[in-house]
Amino acid sequence: VQLQASGGGLVMAGGSLRLSCAASGDTFSDYAVGWFRQAPEKEREYVAAIDSSGTRMYHAHSVKDRFFISRDNAKNTAFLEMNSLKPEDTAVYYCAANSVLREILTSGVMDYWGKGTQVTVSS
Repeated sequence: VQLQASGGGLVMAGGSLRLSCAASGDTFSDYAVGWFRQAPEKEREYVAAIDSSGTRMYHAHSVKDRFFISRDNAKNTAFLEMNSLKPEDTAVYYCAANSVLREILTSGVMDYWGKGTQVTVSS
């Protein structure tokens, strides 16, 4: 499956952005989806995950109650709603897919990665 993240941009602290992850090439509903981010000179960080049907969502502690992952299998798209953004949320955000949700939550090993989208939060 091919993935393409979009929706990033420059926003002031306290603002909101909605990232999209468009999928093509395979049955999107067969895959769990994860969002990850990587800030300059930092390791990649898990942000959120959602199971293949969209009924179970998980969020990292650092974004809990601010970010919300969702998906629309009819549109082959996953989303990351980001609210109350902070400068420390600045990073390149990536979406990725794995047929096994547990892999997203534990190892971060993914079957497919999309190109990232830059999110910059100014103070």
